Amino acid sequence: MTMKKKQNHIYKTISLLALVVLTFFACERDFTSIESDIEGAKNFNTTSKQFPIVAYNKKFGPIQTNNLTSNLLGVYNDPVYGQTTASIVSQIVPITFSPDFGDDPQIESVLLNIPYFVTNQGSNETGGTSYTIDSLYGNSPIKISIYQNKYFLRDLDTENLNENQKYYSNANQTINFNNPSNRGELLYESTSFIPSPAETPIYEPNEETGDPEIVDRITPSLRVSLSNEDNIAFWNNLLFSQTDMPELSNENNFKDYFRGLYIKTEAINDNGNMVMFSLANASIVVTYSNPGENDTRENHEFNMVFSGNKINIIENDPANTIIDNADTNADEVNGDQSLYLKGSEGSMAAINLFDGETTDEDGNLVDALEYFKSKKNKWLINEANLVFYVDQTMLDGHEPDRVTLYDIDNKVPLVDYFFDGSTNTSTPLFSKTNFSKILVKDEDNKGVKYKIQVTEHLNNMLLRDSLNVKLGLYVSTNVNELTTSTTLENEDETVPTATVLSPRGTVLYGNTQDVPEDKRARLEIYYTEN
Repeated sequence: MTMKKKQNHIYKTISLLALVVLTFFACERDFTSIESDIEGAKNFNTTSKQFPIVAYNKKFGPIQTNNLTSNLLGVYNDPVYGQTTASIVSQIVPITFSPDFGDDPQIESVLLNIPYFVTNQGSNETGGTSYTIDSLYGNSPIKISIYQNKYFLRDLDTENLNENQKYYSNANQTINFNNPSNRGELLYESTSFIPSPAETPIYEPNEETGDPEIVDRITPSLRVSLSNEDNIAFWNNLLFSQTDMPELSNENNFKDYFRGLYIKTEAINDNGNMVMFSLANASIVVTYSNPGENDTRENHEFNMVFSGNKINIIENDPANTIIDNADTNADEVNGDQSLYLKGSEGSMAAINLFDGETTDEDGNLVDALEYFKSKKNKWLINEANLVFYVDQTMLDGHEPDRVTLYDIDNKVPLVDYFFDGSTNTSTPLFSKTNFSKILVKDEDNKGVKYKIQVTEHLNNMLLRDSLNVKLGLYVSTNVNELTTSTTLENEDETVPTATVLSPRGTVLYGNTQDVPEDKRARLEIYYTEN
C-alpha cells in the first residue's frame, strides 16, 4: 500500500469512526451545553470543580518527514528554542514520457515555480491583485541553494519490502545530502532570498504593435530560473542525450536517472525567514527550441512535477539545550513546573488526568479519579476544559495561535474534536475553535492562555467507563490536519503532522506547587447534579 493510499485509508477510518461516535452520543446526550465561564446557553445553575493533573515534558526528536502534506523551507529564530533550519529534497518526474524533442533541440530556459499559500487582498492600482503570504515566519534574507540530488530515494524499506521507506528530519545526519557524492550540479543560488508577496506578470508581444503586454499573472511563488550560462550544458545533456532511451520511458527509470532536487537553506547573520507551502502544485517548465522557418527557432515545453518521495530536513541549533534538558529532567510522577512545546523536531507535554487527590463534600482528601467515577449517574457534565497559561516571562508574543490535544494511546484526537462542528477548511486558524480555543492575548498582544475542551472525553469516562488514557498537548499550524508522523526512536510513537509543520514554540506553566495558583495548569469541570 502506498503512503498516499495509507493516508487516504486513515482519513476514511477516522471519518467513519467520527460518524459512528457522533451518532451514538447524539442518542444518549440529554443535556444542553451551558455557559458561565463556559460555552452555550446560561439556563442552568451549575457547579464547578477543579481536578489535579500531572503534565510533564517529552521530547520527540527526529520525526518522519517524507511525503508531508506541506513542507517548510527556510530559517526561523525562536526566542526560546533558537534557530531551526528547514531544507527539502524531492524527486521530480515528467508529466509525459518518451518525448520526441525533434531536430537540434536546445535549452532556452528552465523555470522552477512553487506557489505560496496566500490570501487575496483585492485589486491594486496596477490592475493586478495584492496578496499576503500565509505561514511566513520572519522577514530577514537567507541563502538558498538548489542542487541536483544524486541520492536515490527508494520507495520500499529494504529490511521489510512490505513497508514504505521512512525518511526522517535528521536526514543530513543519516544520509548527508551535502556530501559531494550526494550533491550534484548547483542550479540556482541567492544570498538574499525573502519570499515576495508580489504576483509575477507574464508578458508576450502584442500581435499588432509587437510591444510587450501582460497576458497572465502568476500568484506569489518561489519562482526562479534553474538555467544559466554555467549549467546550460547540464540540462542539454540531461534530456537530449537520452532521446529514445529507457531513462525517459517511464517514471521509475527517470527517478533513478535524475534523482530530483535538493533545496538547501542557510542563515545570514543568524537571522532568516521560513515559509510553508505545498509541492502539489509545484512545477519545472523546460523550454527548448528547434529550427523553424526563415532561420528562426520554435519553442516547445517539457514539463515536470514534484512527485514521489519528498523529505523535509529539519535541523535545530545544537547549542540550544532547553528541550534536551527538559526531557532529561522531566518528572513523570509530580509533573513539571514549565512545559516546553515546540513544533518541527521538538517537544510536547504528556498529561495524566485526575492524577492526585481532591477533596470530597466533607473536605476529606480522596483519590481524584475514584471520586470522579463515583459521580456516575449523579453529574451531568456541561463542560470540561484543560487550561494552560503562557509563561510571559519567557516569550515576547511570537507563540503559536493554536495547540491541539491527542489521545496518545490510540493516536487520534479526542472525541471532542469530532463533536466540534466549527470546521473551517479555508482558514484553519478559525477551525475547531470550540474544541481548541485560539490563544487568548492581552492588550500588548502577548499570549495569556490556551483552553482545550474535554467534555465528551470525560462523559465517556464517567458514563461509559472509557479508559483514562494519557493525553498529549502539541503546538499546531492546522487543526484540520489529522495525519501523524512516527518518531525515529520509537515507531509506535506518533506526532501530529500539523506539529511537524509548526516552526514556532511556546512555554506554558505546569501543574506543580511552585507555580502560582492562578497560573497553574488545571482541569475544570462544570456540572449539574441530578
